[in-house]
Amino acid sequence: MLGVAGLVLVVDQGAKWAAVTFREGQPAIAVVGQWIQLTVIRNAGAAFGLGASATIVFSLVAVAVAVVVVKQARTLTSRAWAVALGALLGGAVGNLIDRLTRSPGVGRGAVVDFVDVKYFSVFNLADAALTLAAVSIAVLAVRGVAMSEPVSGASSPGDELPADQPPYSDL
Repeated sequence: MLGVAGLVLVVDQGAKWAAVTFREGQPAIAVVGQWIQLTVIRNAGAAFGLGASATIVFSLVAVAVAVVVVKQARTLTSRAWAVALGALLGGAVGNLIDRLTRSPGVGRGAVVDFVDVKYFSVFNLADAALTLAAVSIAVLAVRGVAMSEPVSGASSPGDELPADQPPYSDL
C-alpha cells in the first residue's frame, strides 16, 4: 500500500513541478486534438473548482483520510484493497502538499491542475488517483471483498483456503 501511495505521490508532484516550471502562463498544448490539453491552472477548491472558500476544510479532510488509511494499513491483507487505499493515500497527500506549500498560504494553497478535458474538468494526477481509488473501493465493497483475513481461530471449520489457492484471490 505504501509503495502505491509513494508512486502516486512522486509522479503527481513531479508532474506538477514540470507543469508549473515549463507550462504555467503558456498557451494550452493539444494532447488529443482539442479534447485533451495541457493547461495549468490553480484550483483553491475541490473537484470542478467547487468550494474555493473552504480550502482549509479540504486540507483537514485530507489529513483525516491519510490518518485513517495509514491506521487501516496495519491490518490490511487484501492486495486489491492495498492498491485502492494506496492510490487514495497518494492522491490525498499529493493535493495536501499543494494546499500546505503553495500560495496564498499554509492550509489554503491552491492545487495545481493541468490536464484539461474539454467539456469536463481540469485536474491533476492526484485527482485521477483519487477517482480511480474511489471507483475501486466501491467495486471492492459491492463485491464484498474483505480488507483483511479473519483472525486465526475466528473462522468456522472449512473456511480455510485450499492448499493450491493463492492467498490473494480478490484481484
